Amino acid sequence: MSKKTLNKSNLAALGPDRLADLLLEVSTGSADIKRRLRLELSHNLGASELAHEVHKRLAALRKSKTYVSWRRRKSLVTDLTTQVAMIVDKIAPDDPGEAFELLWQFMDLAPFIYARADDRRGDISEVFNAAIQYFEVIAPRAEPDIETLADRVWIALRDDEQGVWDDIIGLLATTLGDAGFDRLKAHIHDFAATPVARKDADHEAIQFLRDLRGERDFCADLNAGFVKRCLQDIAEVTGDTSAYIAQFTANDLSRKSIAAEVATLMLEENAPDKALAALNHASGPHGQAAWDDAMIATLTALNKPDDAQAHRWACFERDLSAPHLRDYLKFLPDFEDVEAQDRARIYTLSYPAVLSALHFCLEWPDLLTASQLVIKRADEIDGDDYEFINHATDALRDKYPLAAVLLLRSMIDFALTHERTTRYKYVIDHIQDCEKLDADIDDYGVFEPHKSYVENFRKRGGLTTLIGTAF
Repeated sequence: MSKKTLNKSNLAALGPDRLADLLLEVSTGSADIKRRLRLELSHNLGASELAHEVHKRLAALRKSKTYVSWRRRKSLVTDLTTQVAMIVDKIAPDDPGEAFELLWQFMDLAPFIYARADDRRGDISEVFNAAIQYFEVIAPRAEPDIETLADRVWIALRDDEQGVWDDIIGLLATTLGDAGFDRLKAHIHDFAATPVARKDADHEAIQFLRDLRGERDFCADLNAGFVKRCLQDIAEVTGDTSAYIAQFTANDLSRKSIAAEVATLMLEENAPDKALAALNHASGPHGQAAWDDAMIATLTALNKPDDAQAHRWACFERDLSAPHLRDYLKFLPDFEDVEAQDRARIYTLSYPAVLSALHFCLEWPDLLTASQLVIKRADEIDGDDYEFINHATDALRDKYPLAAVLLLRSMIDFALTHERTTRYKYVIDHIQDCEKLDADIDDYGVFEPHKSYVENFRKRGGLTTLIGTAF
């Protein structure tokens, strides 16, 4: 290896004096490098000295009012990342208590940073999202006072408007323990019991009219949602399924997505009867996929394999769901799967939404059925979805050229019929593709042969001057 390669060994050969000179030289004009060098010098004097420097830097970042544009964002990210590295890698091993306090101070910086920084790319939030994770390792070693810690967690959650502290309950679960969670829940319940203060701008008469019209109190709704999230986070990390479910209102439980979540939890608690009751209580179109999966799992847990199979087939029939059909076939006795696949093909060919059926055929994949579908229902194919139809054409062109031509014609006809002038330039390409595929087609059946189609195409008004010379 060349002795000019930039590596540790070659640089060490320069000697400490030369390296010190070089560091001073490269740090000129670079605040980031100077700051890092000062931190390293402080660490060389001990963890307490480094902690003092980090504390000063965090305080300076908090006080700063200068707006950080996207041009200066990289430097800010580097600065923030450096402070976290100093806390976690250099201070925490020697003084976890001090590291814990500094890490908390760092997280408290977030709203001040967001208020003056352009974070459209999300790299600043990534630093804070990564930093908070270190509490899980540092907190148990720091051994903070549990009641004080619970109070701090509550204040952080209560005042958090940007979701900076969202993960803190789970990360500090081991450290908080039962006593800490009891105190935290007491704070939450006190908050829930406190009436929401009226805004100063809300005159009594205005509020009376709002109440008369039955308008929702959005502040109360926000508070209720916050309380619910906090209590569910605690219930989740403590494994209290009943407490978690208890936070859902009757209206929540009537939603299929929530019912599916509750049923899954009840299955984990070996209570399939309760899971089934929760699923049957829900209604509405939203959350259908999760509800179906939970229902199948529940029927299986209740030892009702035939009902589970019936539900899988119903999901396939409703949505042409490939995963449900695969599961359905997997649980059939030997040799019955071939018959079931034939039944699925016949059903697919008559499925009301022809493009959905074509999508299923390509996903399965079953190109033969896809070609049969296109030929059988060519007049139903809407050429507007050009991205998908181009994809389908490419999938079919090698083995099923007639189906590919019919798909190309659907896009041509759509562009002409609806006068989509922006697509006219692609019409020529589609016609030329049809020309190439024509050589592989022996029989057009009930459809126009290529030459006849092109001749009729020429006769269509309004396009002769645009594309007539292409043929």
